[in-house]
Amino acid sequence: AKGMVSLTGDERFVYDAYRRLVQMFGSVVLGIDDEAFEDVLEEYKEKKGVGLDTDLGAEDWKTLTAEFQKIVKKEKGFDFPQDPAEQLRMATEAVFASWNGKRAVDYRNAAGIPHDLGTAVNVMTMVFGNMEEASGTGVAFTRNPSTGENKLWGEYLMNAQGEDVVAGIRNAEQIDGLADDLPAAFKEFQDITKKLENHYREMQDVEFTIERGKLWMLQTRDGKRTAKAAVQIAVDMVAEGMISKEEAVLKVDTDQVDTLLHPQFDPAEKEKADAKGKKVATGVNASPGAAVGRIYFDANTAEQKSKEEGQDVIMVRPFTKPDDVHGMLASKGILTSEGGATSHAAVVARQFGIPCVVGASDIQISMKERTLVAAGVTIKEGDYLSVDGTTGEVFLGEIPSIAPTLEEQTELMELLTWADEISATKDIRTAPEGWPTRGLMVWANADYPEDARRARSYGAQGIGLCRTEHMFFEPERLPVVQKMILADKVEDRVAALDILLPYQRSDFDGLFEAMTGLPVIIRLIDPPLHEFMPDEHEILEEVIANRIQNKVDQSKEDLLVSIQNLHESNPMMGLRGVRLSVMMPEIVSMQVRAIFEAAADVTLRGFEPHPEVMIPLTGHINELHFIQPKLEEIAKAVMEEKGVEFDYKFGTMIEIPRAGLTADEIAETAEFFSFGTNDLTQFTFGYSRDDAERNFLVKYVEDGILPKNPFQTIDTHGVGQLMDLTVKKGRGTRVDLEVGICGEHGGDPESIDLCYKIGLNYVSCSPFRVPIARLAAAQSAIKNRK
Repeated sequence: AKGMVSLTGDERFVYDAYRRLVQMFGSVVLGIDDEAFEDVLEEYKEKKGVGLDTDLGAEDWKTLTAEFQKIVKKEKGFDFPQDPAEQLRMATEAVFASWNGKRAVDYRNAAGIPHDLGTAVNVMTMVFGNMEEASGTGVAFTRNPSTGENKLWGEYLMNAQGEDVVAGIRNAEQIDGLADDLPAAFKEFQDITKKLENHYREMQDVEFTIERGKLWMLQTRDGKRTAKAAVQIAVDMVAEGMISKEEAVLKVDTDQVDTLLHPQFDPAEKEKADAKGKKVATGVNASPGAAVGRIYFDANTAEQKSKEEGQDVIMVRPFTKPDDVHGMLASKGILTSEGGATSHAAVVARQFGIPCVVGASDIQISMKERTLVAAGVTIKEGDYLSVDGTTGEVFLGEIPSIAPTLEEQTELMELLTWADEISATKDIRTAPEGWPTRGLMVWANADYPEDARRARSYGAQGIGLCRTEHMFFEPERLPVVQKMILADKVEDRVAALDILLPYQRSDFDGLFEAMTGLPVIIRLIDPPLHEFMPDEHEILEEVIANRIQNKVDQSKEDLLVSIQNLHESNPMMGLRGVRLSVMMPEIVSMQVRAIFEAAADVTLRGFEPHPEVMIPLTGHINELHFIQPKLEEIAKAVMEEKGVEFDYKFGTMIEIPRAGLTADEIAETAEFFSFGTNDLTQFTFGYSRDDAERNFLVKYVEDGILPKNPFQTIDTHGVGQLMDLTVKKGRGTRVDLEVGICGEHGGDPESIDLCYKIGLNYVSCSPFRVPIARLAAAQSAIKNRK
């Protein structure tokens, strides 16, 4: 230290740098809790009556350096190492060891980074931003990482080190202010950042230090950004001629599209809360979105409350550090009292789409009392806060939210239009059997007309799954369904079905009208009949209670017997799907009549229906031979009765491995296949999804037995191979066989990529995931271009 003082002539700078070395080496390399150093520093400043680190002089830093060294001795049992080579060796080991630290593992899990890689160590000579008044340091982005605006954006501090900006220890100045403090350095900085962005053709995140008026660029990397900024930047760069439309489509992550459609606070409700005085703080709007949850003041508690108790959590800290990442990732929102838009909290929140407000300097956080004081109100740990990362506002209590519409997202609409154009490109794909040559289409799962309208507004090109049984659960219909199930005679069952027919016809009518000109796949009844009946235990309790009182309710007694007769040891592998159609053909006969009467009616009103009837759970071609001709006869009869004709298809779901293995036979009768990948995964693995996810699947993924949850992402090597074989065998029989997927996997980007490669025509997912699937489909087309 004395040598540095002689060299620089600045004792304050030297001991400020020295105490930073002891503190950061102590926490990062030696693993001492940073709070131990921060508590001593805060107590010292309070004793001296100063608020900022910059108010401390050379003697202060000399004293604190000695105090920090005492902490190292107390915590580790040895003196702070003085040999530079030993410091370098220990620091290098700490970097390598950090790869397996909790925060690194949590970060990789959240970012989808494999654990079997590793980290490198860079050793570089540093310059000092705290060396007299003409020095400083900062972090900047070549465009605004929150909004995407094409304007240099960042923060800096004079007479400071980079850690001060990133950790948010002091509230920094906006980057434009550097033009007044050090105009020559700022001009050079502007030129360099423009050159870097043009070179990388990507928004850059840069760190810099100015030492005694000279600018030094420390690093550049592609900048993390919000979903809104990602889309804005991609669209703007196409307009500027910097990148192509295909490059723009690849620049936006599918998760970012999901984030853009996340709920925002209802403006009317927020206005009411403001009028009632519930707005308690305003800070920097670091990461957009609406978050409501209970507040907790440390990362461990936030993670525990979220993961173990299922609470929605807002993590509140003075400022965050890398050690807090696991708590941040478990939180719905983040609030800090210190820091700026380039602080650690802001950068992590933007990357992972977590609503975040930083630098809310009006709030006082007591880590000791576990309270937050804002606008004169004391808020205790566990109380609710609403955090608006879009505006930077913080409110007491819970504010309702609303989902934004896709139409409001003009840049996203433009990007998705480009994605659709790419997917629709002729001859972009070489499918296994030579067809299709275009990319994937995106359809949607919809059970009701309003779902279909939403799906179409989100860009769906068809309905890949309409579950008819969902319509049976409507309150006015369920008693009729139960009466039909309980009927002893076929004629009684048919009578009940005749009552249901108009309901079903009305449902289908609305679907066909909403999706005019586009295909609508309607799945015939699939679940076992017991799902439509009252809970057996509840009925049993009523019957027992009556018997105890010597009462007899014969209807309840009969109902209990009927429910018990419907009991199956393994209902998901029992009487359901096509088996139910074979055993009770009158049910699906009613459904097909309702489908075709509705299609005929909308045709007569000038619409263009394209019904596709899907028979579920086929395992043997003879099941189709038994039931499909009967249903086709009904279809033809209805069209003849109504005097209309329209295109239609009959097909089947591929959910049972045997159906895939005999797809060449099944394709002789079925005109289309649709993979029900949830059941297909269950039957292929021999897993019950609910039991597996509850009992062992999480551990399987954590321990690397399975790379991913196969119910979230298709198992490429098992289920995926079976799907590939099914497509090839099916198209070997029927070359223009339409094949799609309608399970939850239809909205998963990795599964979509597999579907593209094996030659599916479309993926079908929930309406809200249609925009995500559209982008993922285009990205697959680009990456797998022939």
